[in-house]
Amino acid sequence: MAGTVAGGKKAAAKNLARDPLFYAKIGAKGGRLGRTGGFAANPELARIAGRKGGTISRRGKAKKIAA
Repeated sequence: MAGTVAGGKKAAAKNLARDPLFYAKIGAKGGRLGRTGGFAANPELARIAGRKGGTISRRGKAKKIAA
């Protein structure tokens, strides 16, 4: 059954039975170990970039609406 849709579903079920977070862990590893860097590899960089974007935003101050 190797290489078929049914075989893939059976393997996925077995992986999830062993570890419910199997695919989440694989995805996290891929994000951290990517060679292109980016925010997944460096959460602190994401925080700094978000702060910069927020401080230079062109959006004005929040206005209070009279009820």
